[in-house]
Amino acid sequence: MALIECKNISVSYDGKKVIDNLSFGVDKGQALCIVGENGSGKTTLVKAILSLIKLSGGEIKFGDGLLQNEIGYLPQQTELQKDFPASVSEIILSGCINKMGLRPFYTKKERALADKNARLLGIEDLKKRCYHELSGGQQQRVLLARALCAADRLLLLDEPVAGLDPMVTAELYSTIKKLNRENGMAIIMVSHDIPGVLGIADHILHMNHNSHFFGTTEEYKNSPFFAGIKGGHDNG
Repeated sequence: MALIECKNISVSYDGKKVIDNLSFGVDKGQALCIVGENGSGKTTLVKAILSLIKLSGGEIKFGDGLLQNEIGYLPQQTELQKDFPASVSEIILSGCINKMGLRPFYTKKERALADKNARLLGIEDLKKRCYHELSGGQQQRVLLARALCAADRLLLLDEPVAGLDPMVTAELYSTIKKLNRENGMAIIMVSHDIPGVLGIADHILHMNHNSHFFGTTEEYKNSPFFAGIKGGHDNG
């Protein structure tokens, strides 16, 4: 059964459709990468899945007992977020907020979960450091650890390697792949880096302004969408 299923969804801004009649699904343990040109609706789709914006048509269903507040979300970073004056430990723990209800404090179980995710991301020794003192790659690992505190079975990652150098990008991709393949975490990841995500994804959603592709990675490699990307790269 699909963890999440989008059926014929549409999203409009000021009367203009940004997403039009889009359908796809993600099953337990799958890795879906969403690619496409700027303005094609990738981040809008992420916000729709999280109910941060309303659909103008279609529906999004969660299955297999997954609740919306159990999705771990890693948003695109802003310059303001990079200078956030909090400790690494505080930021990771904040991923548990949706599970707290009206309780004004963290439990031992939640603190243990934060410690576990810090170890998993290799940032346990950074817990007392101030977030804004960290490198870009370290900051993304902190935010990924926070997302894992919120996640039950699904991570939603919006441009997780944007602005990172190639070595740090490769390390973060390796971590994301491990979370998916070894820990069984389903992944939905938005990225401009099509060659980079092909080694992670088992399914690709390619969004254009007038059309889209959804299928397995191998099907994508044999599609006109991928041929167009290769052609543009080879010529440019």
